[in-house]
Amino acid sequence: MEVVHQIVELQNALFMLRKQGKKIGLVPTMGALHEGHASLVKQSVKDNDVTVVSVFVNPTQFNDKNDLKNYPRDLQADCALLEECKADFVFAPSVEEMYPVEDKRHFEYPPVSTVMEGAHRPGHFNGVCQVVSRLFYIVRPDKAYFGEKDWQQIAVIKAMVRHLSLDVTIVECPIVRDADGLARSSRNTLLTPEERAIAPAIYKALKESVGYAKEHTVKETHDWTVEQINAVKGLEVEYFSIVDGNTLQDVSSWNDSPYVVGCITVYCGHTPIRLIDHIKYQEA
Repeated sequence: MEVVHQIVELQNALFMLRKQGKKIGLVPTMGALHEGHASLVKQSVKDNDVTVVSVFVNPTQFNDKNDLKNYPRDLQADCALLEECKADFVFAPSVEEMYPVEDKRHFEYPPVSTVMEGAHRPGHFNGVCQVVSRLFYIVRPDKAYFGEKDWQQIAVIKAMVRHLSLDVTIVECPIVRDADGLARSSRNTLLTPEERAIAPAIYKALKESVGYAKEHTVKETHDWTVEQINAVKGLEVEYFSIVDGNTLQDVSSWNDSPYVVGCITVYCGHTPIRLIDHIKYQEA
């Protein structure tokens, strides 16, 4: 496995491999890697001849400077995990390498980019599209791998791929959860032991809401789920949206769509740490 910090160095290596007919997979990450990321890398290794994993904390997708400052970073540990997963290249550029000049491109893909995370974190998805499009141009992957935990992000990236006519297949990989149900996330490392103990209540409520929904309206299910989570001391729901799984628009009835998903963001603890998750109610 090679660790590369310069764009030109990575491109030169990939050019030769591409010339040999090798298929290239890309796993974009912000580091602080865990088993969720490992599952993406392993899938890419299985599907492709060459796997590139980017490790880059992208400043343009943070609208909170403290969140950017506190985001966990440990390249040495990341490389150890990626070596085990049999990745071929780790691309770990500096901010100056990725953005030699300010990226003034603006990406907006309503309705999928303007609801939920888009509404609560202005500029977030614009930053995501800036960095992911840069990575796609640099690596020119055949396939790129994203975890379903960042479910809305996948919808936005797919819209960007269509808009830019990029020749890359987006591969969605299932959420990896701890034994108690908490979705694996780099932010979990920021939780205190007490906060980690209460965080699984989020998925517990989501899971139980699927049964509740069978005999209750969308609004009743929404309100019940929020009440269950907010009743846990140390948890506070920022938003819970029950939406069409394709358009991400709110549904008012279970009959509005054959594909219905509940997407939630919860603040955990005193700091607080922002945790996201989702549950599928109906899937065609």
